[in-house]
Amino acid sequence: MSITLRSIVLIAPLIGLSSVASASPPSVVADIAPLHSLVAQVMKGVGSPQLIIPAEASPHEYNLRPSEASALQDADAVFWIGHDLTPWLEKSIETLASEATVIELLEQPETRLLAFREGALFEAHDHDGEHGDKDDHGDYDKHVHDAHEEHDKSGHADHHGHEHGEYDPHAWLSTSNAGAWLNLIAAKLSAIDPDNAGTYFANAETSIADLEMLDQEVAKSLEPVSEGSFLVFHDAYQYFENEYGISATGAISIGDASDPSPARIAEIQDRIRDEGIDCVLAEPQFNSGLVQTVLGEEDAKQGVIDPLGSTLSTGPDLYGQLIKGMANSIAVCLKK
Repeated sequence: MSITLRSIVLIAPLIGLSSVASASPPSVVADIAPLHSLVAQVMKGVGSPQLIIPAEASPHEYNLRPSEASALQDADAVFWIGHDLTPWLEKSIETLASEATVIELLEQPETRLLAFREGALFEAHDHDGEHGDKDDHGDYDKHVHDAHEEHDKSGHADHHGHEHGEYDPHAWLSTSNAGAWLNLIAAKLSAIDPDNAGTYFANAETSIADLEMLDQEVAKSLEPVSEGSFLVFHDAYQYFENEYGISATGAISIGDASDPSPARIAEIQDRIRDEGIDCVLAEPQFNSGLVQTVLGEEDAKQGVIDPLGSTLSTGPDLYGQLIKGMANSIAVCLKK
């Protein structure tokens, strides 16, 4: 993977290592199921976070239910991916959770970012180095500084003529980011709940070790199909691709899941016809009929990939199951 998860420095406070909480645990919410899972891992033994957006719904567009609005209103801490994934949520957080500690993960310096891809077709990643070269951060380091700097200068308003932001918001699909976030979550929760700081940091350390094993397992499962060609429904997977040395050849829709133009569909169809694409992956949150329309009469295998865990039980185990499930979907679809 792009960085060594164990290289993340964990600094547990000296106080509270074996203390028992003397008060109710903090009320914590997370916006999407994968992030909720990471927060739940850190909070294990203390409390459980609440989920705002059901995993079967698209985070790009969603209307809050009264119970979800109430959870925001009662929150002591809010963890969300960021404006560029859920721009509609920002106003609700500002209005309903004005007294809460709010952590926008895409804005954190620990988060490694990749630039937003516009085109229907992608160039293959340069994967000359072996997966797991801990000194090679791949495309992340090419983009992370510029993306943060540009975002700091322009804010959310200036997107160079686009509705979406400057960088790809699907950053949870990098296990490197997940490892950094676990430690960050522990630090933020410890600041508002110091009695349980020891538990938060111990849980984060355990989860980071688990991520290392997960990373090795997934890399091994994808290695035999790393040269396969596949299309995805929307451009949500470049963080996952960058971690494991695989490359989607294109996406029917851009990363904000907006409807593709006829020209974009035609471009995808040309590549399917001319290059013999092995596999096209739909998503449960979106209309699978569009995939069939794009495929037409072409004989490419179809599969389903789920970046949110819509069929999984929410909670601490979801994140690992999600990453393994995505790898399995790609491997099965590309298997000759």
